[in-house]
Amino acid sequence: MSKIIVNKENITEKYEMLYSLVRSVYYEVKELSKKKPDDALNKFKVETLNKILKPVKELMKDEIYFDFLQLLEVDSLPTNSDATIIIGQYFEMFEQFKMKYICH
Repeated sequence: MSKIIVNKENITEKYEMLYSLVRSVYYEVKELSKKKPDDALNKFKVETLNKILKPVKELMKDEIYFDFLQLLEVDSLPTNSDATIIIGQYFEMFEQFKMKYICH
């Protein structure tokens, strides 16, 4: 098995920027989900959230949990609770990523 060479400074910079964005939108969508869990997100919100999630997926493309990360469906407009679950997966995967690349 070959070892992946990682530019730690570049990874840390991307991680910090993306983590802040994901954390922020996670808590926003979670609040929406508490109030109206079955309401659908509008197309603008889904596209905006996907703009944040796409670079996160790219950052984590070589990780074993990559296949569990999905984007929000623009055509079917997910509910607030669906979006909370999906964004929550990204939020949790950041912890795994941090332990592997940032904290050691």
